[in-house]
Parts: sequence; C-alpha cells; structure tokens
Amino acid sequence: MATTRPESMLGDTAVAVHPDDPRYQPLLGRMAVLPLVGRRIPVVADRAVDQEFGTGAVKVTPAHDLADFEIGLRHGLDRVTVVGEDGRMTEAAPAAYRGQDRFACRQAVVRDLEAQGLLLKVEPYAHSVGTCYRCKTVIEPTLSKQWFVRTQPLAGPAIEAVRRGDTVFVPKMWEHTYFDWMEKIRDWCISRQIWWGHRIPAWYCDRCGEITVAREAPAACRACGGGALRQDEDVLDTWFSSALWPFSTLGWPRLTRDLERFYPTSVLVTSFDIIFFWVARMMMMGLKFMGRVPFRRVYIHALVRDPLGQKMSKSKGNVIDPLEVIDRYGTDALRFTLAALAAQGRDIRLSDERIAGYRNFVNKLWNAARFTLMNLGPTFQGAPAGGLAGLSREDPALGLADRWILSRLQRVAQEAEARLQEFRFNDAALALYQFVWHELCDWYLEAVKPDLAPDAEPARRRCRQAVLHRVLEAVTRLLHPFMPFVTEEIWQALPHEGASVMVAPYPQADPTWVDEGAEAEWGVVMEVIRAIRNVRAELDVPPAARIEVAARVRDPAVLQRLQAERATILLLARLSALTLGPDARRPPESAVAVARGVELYLSLRGVIDAEEEARRLARELAKVARELDLAGAKLANADFLGKAPPEVVEKEQEKVAQLKEKAEQLQGGLRLLDEMRGSR
Repeated sequence: MATTRPESMLGDTAVAVHPDDPRYQPLLGRMAVLPLVGRRIPVVADRAVDQEFGTGAVKVTPAHDLADFEIGLRHGLDRVTVVGEDGRMTEAAPAAYRGQDRFACRQAVVRDLEAQGLLLKVEPYAHSVGTCYRCKTVIEPTLSKQWFVRTQPLAGPAIEAVRRGDTVFVPKMWEHTYFDWMEKIRDWCISRQIWWGHRIPAWYCDRCGEITVAREAPAACRACGGGALRQDEDVLDTWFSSALWPFSTLGWPRLTRDLERFYPTSVLVTSFDIIFFWVARMMMMGLKFMGRVPFRRVYIHALVRDPLGQKMSKSKGNVIDPLEVIDRYGTDALRFTLAALAAQGRDIRLSDERIAGYRNFVNKLWNAARFTLMNLGPTFQGAPAGGLAGLSREDPALGLADRWILSRLQRVAQEAEARLQEFRFNDAALALYQFVWHELCDWYLEAVKPDLAPDAEPARRRCRQAVLHRVLEAVTRLLHPFMPFVTEEIWQALPHEGASVMVAPYPQADPTWVDEGAEAEWGVVMEVIRAIRNVRAELDVPPAARIEVAARVRDPAVLQRLQAERATILLLARLSALTLGPDARRPPESAVAVARGVELYLSLRGVIDAEEEARRLARELAKVARELDLAGAKLANADFLGKAPPEVVEKEQEKVAQLKEKAEQLQGGLRLLDEMRGSR
C-alpha cells in the first residue's frame, strides 16, 4: 500500500480492496497486522477502491480522511484519532511517537519502516493538499462533533418545484447544476467554529450531559433541573442563516404585511458558484417554512475575474476594489462596463482599459447633452415635456435625418426592452451604446448642426430642436438602469415632467414612428459618406483637405436622394464639390470607391503625392509582414502553445488578427494608388 501521509497509518483500522479484484479474494475477511502498532485490522471489500490504482489495496484511516470515514461507516470500523487538534501525535499513537509534531512523526515513521525492511520505495508524487487561505498551514482532517441537517426530506420538494417551473433558471442550463447537486445531496453540517454569526441555540448541562435546544435560553436543565448550563460555542453556517433570508427579514414567523407582499420575490440575481451554497438552500428552507418557493426566477450572472481570467481573491491579492475604480473612472462607467461584458454563460475579465473605454462613452453622452442644451434655445428652457412632443410625421420641416433617427430610436427602445426582459443585459447595453455613439452622435448630431445655427431657417431649426430633445430625453430613460447618475443629471437639465428619471416610465417603442423608407434612404447616404471617408483614411488624406468627388449614379431614386442630401454629404465627407449624375466622368488622378451601386471618383491631384504615398504604404506593409511572421511563428510553436497561459495565447491570436486586418487595409490603399496612377 502507498500513502502520502505515513504518520496517519498509525490510525489505520482496515485494509480495503475492490470486491471484484481477483487478487485479493482469498484475503477478504481475514486479519492483517498493522506495522509499528501491532494492531490486528480486517481486510474489507468496498467499491470505493480503484483496483487499477497502485496495488489496488488501500489503507483505511476513518479518523483522518473523509473517504476513509465513509468506508468506516459502511463496515463499522473503529476510528482512532492519532493527530490532535494541535498537530501533534496523541495518546492513541504508539509511545515512541506521542507528542511529536505530525511532520516530524512522518519522517520517524518512514525511518522505522525502512529499519524493519517494510519500506519498498519513496517517490515524488503531486497531489492536492488543503491549506488555510490565511496562514497556509496544511489542514488536517479529523473527527469532531457537529450539528447536521438531514437534507433528503428538504431536497425532494425543492427539486420538484424547479421541474414544475415554479422557479426558472436563466440561463436554463444552470438547472442541470442545481439538479446534479440536489440529487446527490448529503446531510448538511451547519455548525462553524468562527467568531461571527448566529450562535447555535443548544445548551449543555455540566451535571448530567443533557443537551437542550430551545428558542430562548433555558433557566435549568430539562433532564436534571441543574442550572450549570453552557451554550454551544459554535455558530450557524453562514449559508444556513442566508437560506432564511427571503422570509426571515420580513417578520417571519409572524405573517406581516411585508411578508405577504414580498414573498416570494420576483427575481434572485446571483453567481453560478453559489447555486448549491445559497440558491438550493433558500429553495429548501422557503418550501419548508413558507410552503412556497422563495423566488420565481433565478438569474445566474457572470463571475467577475481579473484581467488574466483568475477569480479575484484577497489571498491572491488580485482583487479590484470598486471604490478605487469609481474614484478613477466614475460609478456609471463601472456599472456600464459590467453590464456590457455580462454575456450569459461567460465570465467577465475586468480591466482598467475596458472601464476607461466606457468612461469615454459616459463623456460622449455628456457632451451630446451639452450640445443639445446649448442648442435648445430660450423657448425650450423650462417648457414641460408635453410641449415638446408636438412632432408630426407630416411636418414639412422634418428632414430625412430626423425621420431616420426617430425611427432608429423606436427600434433601439424595442430591442433594449426585449433584451432586459430576457436578462441579456449585455445585448441591451451594447444596443444602446451603438445607438448613442454611432448613430446619434456620429451621424445625426453632425448632420443637423447647420440647421441649429442662429441664422438657420426658423421652422427647420425648431424641428431639429424638438427631435434632439425627444431623442436625448428618451436616451436618458433607456440608459438610466445602466448609468443612473449621469442620466439623472442630464434629465433634470432637460425640459421634463416628473420628479426623477428613476420613476419616469421606461420608453416604449411607438410603431407609428418606425420608418423603414427613411432608414433605407439615409442608409444610402451614410454608405456613400463612409466610402469616401474610408478612401481618405487609407490614403492618409489630411482631415482639413477639401476634395472634389464625382459620383456616377444610375438609379434615379438614389440620384434624387443624394441630390436632396448634397449639403449633408459635402459637410460630413469634407468635400469642396460634388458632381452627381448617371454620366459623371472620372477625373485624372482619382481614387475609386463603390457604395450601393454608386461609383465614387475622388480627385486627389495636388492633395497627395501618389508616388511618395505608395512608398510609405509599402514600407508600412513590409513592417506589418515582419510582425506577422514573428507572431505566426510563435503560434506555430508547440512549446509556446503548451506552456503559455491561455490568456497569453489568446492575446497573441488577437494580435495576429489585428495585424492581418491592418495588412488588408494597406494593400487596399496600394491598389487605390495603382488605380490613381493608371488614371492619369
């Protein structure tokens, strides 16, 4: 037999083998003699033994190993405690070892076994050893008297409640974790040797040894009448106390108004790693004492880990203090980051870079609000929200961009509401992020700036102000669950009704404002502008440079729309001139782009030096190619893949993807330059 704890063999009370192992059939029921002790111990058959591991024969120490304790229960074995609570060998150990530290005894046992010719070999062996997370001391399993709850009668109703759908897990896959644990549940040890907690309501009589369990401290022993009582020093397991939370905080056992109103709760939000610690315990206790499940739905959220994907732990020193994060980036940025990253079934890797990115989003929203407030004008200040709601789809001042942004507002309101109902908080957050940053700020605000100027046509200006107000006011309500502080501040500055955005109704989509035609038409305008911007970026055209563009448009409807939005295209694409028509001709030294069937010719004569730009792009492409070769070689190296942590490999893979994307952009720029030189 082999062991990693030689000192524990002094407490062995059996040898166990698998009942089907033919090697040991003749030995079953016979007695063996324990070396160094001389104790006669039985050879027992138990299916917990792995006959393929080692010799297939296992020493059994019921007092110092959990698995051995279970074997001991099945076979009625003695329990001999040879290591005391002080880590020293007890009086139950042979005289030669009594009082020795357990690790010193380990060495002494090995020496004595070797001296008697009983030691076959010593070899290194890696295995898991329990240690105290504070002092790192190796934990010694030992016997002690504890209080238990018999859980089988409690687990059955809790399992059936989830099967019936009385309580639903979101995502549903976590039901399997719940069922797996509940169906294999064991009696629950509820006493803990710690300072804080609910003290166990048990009193011991020093005269007769009687144990009295009561709600109130007894004055005398119920058995002998003696008054020398002492309360159990242990406290209840934290999870036992927590299991009572859904009803014990509401006045139970009295049927209070709060208990009637708030039990059961609608939703429990928690992490997957405490489904069995907390969720299952609350289910059992709620059904036992209240007769009903404690909550209708259980939303299992992601686990927040550090940037390397490790679980945060005080002992590891990798805990991210939310108060410090809030001081640096703000509460709203932290909240939105957690929501945006909380995809169902995936853990969150929290890092400063990600929080900083969403802080920029908070700033973007704030600046959009400042822009809106500066452009609402005195007639809007102090006006009730209803006075600004007088927009009509038939208003002739309502432009294409207005109809587009109002339609997109309905879409995002509908999506946010649906995703929140499904507990897909990340999808709701990202939909709102996309709308606010990439549609409201990047496109609508830029497109309507000319119409908000003091000298703009009054009706158009008034219309743009009303649209801006409506959209921003709705955005603050949509974003409020994610970013409560900045949205409240903005909402209070806007004309509004009510005391707080917190109690304002969550925006509901209005189908009468959904305009598929406007979305399609404005989509063409955006694609044309985006195509021009992409060429400018690829060829490094200076932002301040105004260029001429000729657009060959064969579709009459598209041509009409682009002509109507000529001023917007000139503004947003930074053009000095725009020629539109079915027969527009390509000028010399021009780059070509295509968007929705529209051929765009960007005249770059005198704007860039095509030859010098081609040389610059070629140099940059060669540099990227070298970096790609190095990164590719690293990922092709089996040693690197086998030894590097997963997060390091993932980072290298992301680097390769980014380099490939950059190489494609540079190659696209070179192709454009080749076309330009060919058009001279």
